Amino acid sequence: MYRTIRVKRILPWTIVLGVMILVLAGYFVGREIYYRYSYPFKYSEYVEQYSSRYGLDQTLTYAVIKNESGFKPDAVSRIGARGLMQITSDTFDWAKFRMEEKDSATYEDLFDPEMNIKYGTFILSLLLDEFETPEVALAAYHAGWGNVKEWLSDKAHSSDGYSLDNIPFDTTDWYVKKIIKDQEVYRQRLAGKAS
Repeated sequence: MYRTIRVKRILPWTIVLGVMILVLAGYFVGREIYYRYSYPFKYSEYVEQYSSRYGLDQTLTYAVIKNESGFKPDAVSRIGARGLMQITSDTFDWAKFRMEEKDSATYEDLFDPEMNIKYGTFILSLLLDEFETPEVALAAYHAGWGNVKEWLSDKAHSSDGYSLDNIPFDTTDWYVKKIIKDQEVYRQRLAGKAS
């Protein structure tokens, strides 16, 4: 009789503990599935190769691709930007002119993941060289070099001519913040892969 009473007292705690373990396990498994799906490492060979070649943190490249195209190599924006990193025809020509190693790439080739990542990382590296901070370089990548130069020379947007106190285009402001946030997620994911 003593055992029966003891089992009845322990049984509810065992059930509660079991349910808690299942919930926690489900949370961590579900979380990993979410991150694997939402923050993929697609095209890693090209991301690593060209990020390294042009001195970029690969997490920045992944975050830009995620936000620009969702890793869809055939993506086309409403203004005609193409591929994974959404490069316009004018930006492609600008980058191609500045690239030291000349190749026979055309704007049509930007649907090829390797070519798009090559040019996209090169463009980002040029912008980072000029503007020095990721936030300003990303604003230029999204809104255009000319707009950012104007904002930096306007005290209403830049108190020091170097950083942006505010970005007048709401979509660009949101874009920069989202890329920085997603870059941090990619950093954490890469750190987890390395351990």
